[in-house]
Amino acid sequence: MNFKSLEVFYWVVNLNSFNKAAVKLHTTQPAVSQRVASLEEEMGIKALERGPRTIKLTAKGRVLYDYAERFMALRTEMMLKVAEDDSYSGVIRLGTAETIVQTWLAKFLERAHQKYPNLSIDIVVDITPTLREALKGGELDMAFVLGPQQDGELVEKELCKYELNFFSSPSLKVSKEPLSKQALTEHPIITFPKRTYPYTFLRQELATPEHGAPRIFTNCSLSTIVRMAEDGFGLCVVPRLAVSKEVEQGRLTVREAELKLRDLTFAVAYSRGSDEPIKMALATLACEIASVATAECHPAHRTK
Repeated sequence: MNFKSLEVFYWVVNLNSFNKAAVKLHTTQPAVSQRVASLEEEMGIKALERGPRTIKLTAKGRVLYDYAERFMALRTEMMLKVAEDDSYSGVIRLGTAETIVQTWLAKFLERAHQKYPNLSIDIVVDITPTLREALKGGELDMAFVLGPQQDGELVEKELCKYELNFFSSPSLKVSKEPLSKQALTEHPIITFPKRTYPYTFLRQELATPEHGAPRIFTNCSLSTIVRMAEDGFGLCVVPRLAVSKEVEQGRLTVREAELKLRDLTFAVAYSRGSDEPIKMALATLACEIASVATAECHPAHRTK
């Protein structure tokens, strides 16, 4: 028996899929099946009950899984205490929300390359719900997403908080500020997609029995949202830090409103596994970069 077989078995159970485990471990489904079969044969047990759509642990399989989990945790501890930075190699598939792309992602990638020169990072940009599904499905290794959530499947740590504001072109004629809920609905509102906090909150707070739901236009692209607001299409709701340049240049202005928006909190999330040491190291680096980035922009962050 070797550690690789235990790792394969661990991921098959965690992801409830031989195919997803193969994607996660950068191998093929037949190779994963062979690893598990060989492990069962060597141990002289049947560890998994294979159904058409589900995989269930047998009584012996549960015991084996507990040991596999402990072996992986011990390996992580060893790597953190012993391994040198330049010993980390391979590919990390990183998902990120576009707000992070527009603020400090480039600095993070630069520092990560300096610190871990043998490591490659592939970037996927999408909305948080999609990125979380990809993490749990083994298609991503880690992600910068809205959170943290109480989710036993993922390790999560808070990265940063962004204040949300209403913005518009200075040329957009609005009612007296602070804008009432009724005044907000006089213009289209542009914000993030339907499964995100800004959209769900605005729809809930601004809908009325008389006029129905507010006019909310959504887009996955932060740059598109900002461009529509700059062109005078309506009000946009985005993090202040992400549009500090547009505000400073006078292309957007903050619109005070009676409706208070809570901060967007972002977290770094990743799954456990044999590559956990490098993911922990990258998570720590991301927290450092995010902290510096938000601190440097704090004065502008509070100025109209």
